[in-house]
Amino acid sequence: MAPAAVPHIPVLLDEVVAALAPAPGAVIVDATFGAGGYTRALLDAGATVHAFDRDPDAIAAGQAWPECAEQRLVLHPRRFSEMVAALAEAGVARVDGIAMDIGVSSMQLDQAGRGFAFAADGPLDMRMSQDGPSAADFVNTAPEGEIADVLFNYGEERQSRRVARAIVAARPLETTGQLAAVVRKALGYHPGMPKDPATRSFQAIRIHVNAELDELNAALTAAEQLLNPGGRLAVVSFHSLEDRIVKQFLREAGGALANASRHLPQVAPAAAPTFDHIAKAVRPSATELARNPRARSATLRAAVRTAAPARQRRAA
Repeated sequence: MAPAAVPHIPVLLDEVVAALAPAPGAVIVDATFGAGGYTRALLDAGATVHAFDRDPDAIAAGQAWPECAEQRLVLHPRRFSEMVAALAEAGVARVDGIAMDIGVSSMQLDQAGRGFAFAADGPLDMRMSQDGPSAADFVNTAPEGEIADVLFNYGEERQSRRVARAIVAARPLETTGQLAAVVRKALGYHPGMPKDPATRSFQAIRIHVNAELDELNAALTAAEQLLNPGGRLAVVSFHSLEDRIVKQFLREAGGALANASRHLPQVAPAAAPTFDHIAKAVRPSATELARNPRARSATLRAAVRTAAPARQRRAA
C-alpha cells in the first residue's frame, strides 16, 4: 500500500503534529504506525521517523514507502513497549518526539477476518500481532470468574457476571457473531438501542488478549527514558481506561503527588518533574467528527520532557 492510498483517517492529526512540532532533522517515534497517517505528516515536515507496529500487515505495507530506502523511515515490527531496546539496537539513545495512538486501528476493525468487531461475522481472533492466544482461546478456556473480571475491569460491564455465565454456557464460541449474540441475549438487547451492549465485552476481551493497558504503561515509561530535554510526547487514547492512565502518568511526572489530599499538609515532590507544559486534553472538532465519526471518543494529551532524570517506576 503506497502512502497516497492510506485507507485510514488519522485522528487529531493537525493537533498531534502541532504538539510534536517536528523540525527538519528531528528524530521522532511513531509508536503506533498503523496506516502511517502520523508518520506521513512527520516525514513531510523533514523528520526521521522510527515507526513501531506489532501487526505484520502494517509493517509490510510500510516497507513500500520510499523513505524506507532513504533511511528516513525505520520500521520496527515490535510492540511499542519495547521502544528502548529496539532503538538501542538501531543506535538511537534519545529522540525528539514520540506519538502514540492507542488501541485498535481502523484497518483491523474493518477486516472481518481479524475478528476485532462484530459488524461482519469473522473468526474470533482479536490478536494485533497475529500470534499467541486468541480471543476464542480466552473465552473457550478461561474460568467464568476470570472472564467476569476481564469484562468488568476492561469493559466496565456492570453485568459482567451474567455475561460471563452466558459465555461459559454457550461454549465453544468460534466467531464474532456468535459471541455478540450471546452477549446481546444476556443483556436483553433490542434493535434501536443507542449502543450495542456487545461493544463493552468486545473492548474488554480485545484489551485482555493484547495486554493493551500493560503495553501503554510500559510505553509511557519508555517515553520518559527516551525523550531528549525539550522532547515532546503526544498520546491519543479512545476510552476512559487509557486516558486515565495517561492523565495519571503526566500528573505524577509533572510533580503532582499520587495520593495528594487537600486535607493533608503539602509535601514537596520526591523527585524533580520529568514533564512540564502539560497541555489540557484536546478532543476532535465538530468538523473532524463530521469527516470521521470514529474520532468521537478520542482524547489527546501532550507534554514536554524536562532535563530531570527519568524516574524509577515500579513494575505494574
